[in-house]
Amino acid sequence: MSDDVLSVIPTDPGWQPGQEAADRAFALVEGLAPGVVDGVDVEIDVTWHDAVTAVDCGGNLVRIGCPLCGASIDTQWWGDLLEDHCDDGFATLDTVAPCCGGATTLDALHYEWPCGFARFEIAVWNPERLWFEDAGRAAVAGALGRPVNQVRARI
Repeated sequence: MSDDVLSVIPTDPGWQPGQEAADRAFALVEGLAPGVVDGVDVEIDVTWHDAVTAVDCGGNLVRIGCPLCGASIDTQWWGDLLEDHCDDGFATLDTVAPCCGGATTLDALHYEWPCGFARFEIAVWNPERLWFEDAGRAAVAGALGRPVNQVRARI
């Protein structure tokens, strides 16, 4: 059986909150993902990564688009990139688009479903929802003091 993971990450890939802000955000996420109907709690992980880490959508990835030329980028290229950086993260998000050879950044690529990069992540395992609504996402952003994105993975 596969797992679904809904992650909330800061829009600034290199930023990390302090413990107090992380605790506030965790409490909000816990309230937004209270568990399944039969009372089983969801698992929520809060992680501070040492380096910028890819937070990808796993099996939900449909397409990657180039922001420079609009072409589709082979998802195998993405998979190889993730494998190359799975242990050490990313020192930089700068890259050369494999389709047109133009300079861009990994966080500028157009991912269908959303993917992101972060040094801080709140991950909700098997939530009973696809996404947090705008109000919930805004509340978590307020707790952290920074805007956030969401990534939904099927692993």
